[in-house]
Parts: sequence; C-alpha cells; structure tokens
Amino acid sequence: MSLNNLQKTILVTGGAGFIGSNFIPYFLEANKHLSVLNLDKLTYAGNLDNLCVVANKKRYSFIKGDITNRQIVEKVFKENQIDGVIHFAAESHVDNSIHNPGSFIKTNIDGTFVLLEAAKDSWGEHNIDKRFHHISTDEVYGSLGQFGFFTEETPYAPNSPYSASKAASDFLVRSYGKTYGLNVVTTNCSNNFGPKQHDEKLIPTVIRKAIELEKIPIYGNGKNIRDWLYVIDHCEGINEVFHNGKSGETYLFGGNNEYNNLQIANKICSILDIIKPRPFGSYMEQITFVTDRKGHDYRYAINAHKCKEELGWEPSGNFDSVLKKTVQWYIEKYNKLKK
Repeated sequence: MSLNNLQKTILVTGGAGFIGSNFIPYFLEANKHLSVLNLDKLTYAGNLDNLCVVANKKRYSFIKGDITNRQIVEKVFKENQIDGVIHFAAESHVDNSIHNPGSFIKTNIDGTFVLLEAAKDSWGEHNIDKRFHHISTDEVYGSLGQFGFFTEETPYAPNSPYSASKAASDFLVRSYGKTYGLNVVTTNCSNNFGPKQHDEKLIPTVIRKAIELEKIPIYGNGKNIRDWLYVIDHCEGINEVFHNGKSGETYLFGGNNEYNNLQIANKICSILDIIKPRPFGSYMEQITFVTDRKGHDYRYAINAHKCKEELGWEPSGNFDSVLKKTVQWYIEKYNKLKK
C-alpha cells in the first residue's frame, strides 16, 4: 500500500513485536504530522493484535515482509516516500540464539544490511534530511561485575550469538554513517518490560507459571542482575533520539532499576499474592531453580547520563507501580486466553 499522499512516512521494522507495538501507537500520538509504515515478517514473536488500537488509523499501514528479502525492501522504498527508518526487527531471545544461531545471523545482520543498502540507494549519500535509527541492546557490551555501568564508550564484548549478531549490526550501521554519510543513530537499551511482551521472556513467564500453579523456573541461583526499563519510557527515549539525536551518535537507555532474577520473581509473586491470591500459601513457593543458561551474563547496568544531558530524557522512576500495572495486564491476557 502506498502512503505517498501523506507528508512524512517513517518505516518501522518489526512493529508487531513487543517494543515496536508499544512504540507505534505512542509515536503516532506524539507526531501528528507523521505516518508509519510497519514492515514485519510476523514470526512467532510478532502479533498484529498488539496494534489493534492503530489498525484503522489513516496514518498507519502494514506490510507483511521479511527484512532479509531485498526485493520486498526495495519495493517498499520505491513505492513509498520513506523519510526515515526506525529499525526494531530482530531475533532477540538469547536461549533461541544458543540453539539456532543461524536465524539470528540472517535476520539481525543480513536484514540490517539490506535495509541500509535500500536506504542509501533511495536517499543518496550524505542526505541529512532522512534518518536511519537502529535499535540495539546493552548485551553487546558483555557482562559487568558487581560494580560499574555501561556507557556509550564501553568496548563491545558480546557473549551470545544473539548479542554478537546485534553487535555486528551496530557496526554495520556505524559504517554506513562513516562511509556513505547516511544520517544514522543507534540506541542501546537495558531489559525492557511491560505489556505485549512475548510469553517466553522472564516476567511473562513468572506471571503465567504462577497463576497456572506451575513451577516458576529461575536460571542458576537467580542472582543474575538486570537493569529493568519500562517499555513506554523506552518509547519516549526513541522518539527523542530519532528527532533530536546527533547524527552518527550512540545513546544508551537504562531504567535505574537493578534487580536480580530472583528479586523480580519475588516481587511479582508478592503482587499476585495480593491481587490474585492462591488457594493456599504464597506463589513464592512455586519458584524452582533450573540449570543455568550457557554463557549467562552476570550483570547489565546502564549509565544514561548522555541522554539526560543532551536530550533531557530519563526514566520515570516508578518501577513498583508499573510492574504492578504490567502484572495486571498479563492476568487479563491469560484470563482471556482461558475463555
């Protein structure tokens, strides 16, 4: 579907996934002068039901397609006046990358390459009016010890096929900025949480297993630490960087919410004990430790000082309230699925 009749069109890849499907409604509401063309392959992690709130909006359109398919991507650029790209599409589950790394190499590296080539060919070199915004992860920086934080200057040290493929895509984006003058920005974020996340991730898994009265699996001893970022805070940051970030720069988003996996599970169980009590005892009794993930990074944490100083962005800082809101969203989701 062509959107040439609209003034500005932003191509969002992977918009039916977790972060993308939260971002698109936010972005359309925050930018009344922009339209969104969502290109998504609709793998197991993509769900158009997540976008029902914008499905009938004139400023939104969807194309099913694989970013690794050069013909499809080139056609999208040719038939639509694409004024910018916000690139979410990626294979993202670490466990899956351990068992099937090939799909991560193809989507995360080859797919990013195809998009960069299409943008360069469509926009021309040294075009500062159109922007390519690449969404990445803090996992490219490897693992932290007990102290310290990732910053934009932290050396890359990926430890899983997933993080290695994202690191490679980050470098590709950087190279197209340096070599061809493409107007690129990259953002790396800490662990997102919130509505619409796939069931395979930690927080939805804990909630689902708890309310089904099944064992709640926690890797190793549960002491691995993550910095948790509410997805809407992330969306606000992406919007700010896309519009106001400096070309060629990298920006890091963190939530200032460091908790280990066991603490997260306990927090969720405590919330459930109040809003959906078990027939007897606490949901914490269901927590079970399982064999640790291969190459499991110990700790991620981000210093987002650059975003605050240059762009005025910082996380909202209300972790417990948005975690409760998230738990309630998943309870409603799983109740509907049962019905």
